[in-house]
Amino acid sequence: MGYARFTIGYNIVEGVIAIAAGAAASAISLIGFGIDSGIEVAAAAVVLTRLLAEIRGGEPDPVKERRALKFIAITFFALAAYVVFEGVRDLLGGEAPDTSIVGIVLTGASIVIMPWLARLKRKAGQEMNSRLVIADAAETKLCAWLSVSTFAGLVAYATFGWTWLDPVAGFVIAAFAVMEGKEAWEGELVEDDDDDDD
Repeated sequence: MGYARFTIGYNIVEGVIAIAAGAAASAISLIGFGIDSGIEVAAAAVVLTRLLAEIRGGEPDPVKERRALKFIAITFFALAAYVVFEGVRDLLGGEAPDTSIVGIVLTGASIVIMPWLARLKRKAGQEMNSRLVIADAAETKLCAWLSVSTFAGLVAYATFGWTWLDPVAGFVIAAFAVMEGKEAWEGELVEDDDDDDD
């Protein structure tokens, strides 16, 4: 449960900073990154509530877990819709944001923290045999990829003036989010076992 509390605390701070920095720089990707932090807080709160209920009352309730999985799925779909909408608007409008050093530092830190947190959650979910915790780990992993995408876009713009990279990378993230959301909705969400089983 410590990881769920950490997720909530970290993402609240991250979200507030990202949205403020994004608004100051007119950087839609950074604002979207902050909104994603809010989605991560909501998902982690659902997981924490379920885990606390299990500790107090004993056995997990499959019906409630299914509802929680569907909620997490909806957050994936909402994130995908937002990223696609803003990406298309950025490409068509060609608006150029200001350089955001705060955003670069913030997303750079998340590139380190989020994968570590996702691995921790996945391990806990596997030990507890909890699809809900594994689904939350997948959402955190998606946040890590979104951190990479946002960081790359901010750095590319600051260095080369490229404004197209961030929306294009966002479309890839959106596709991943839809796939993970579909699996969560169907109750089949599983994480790959790439390099985290050592």
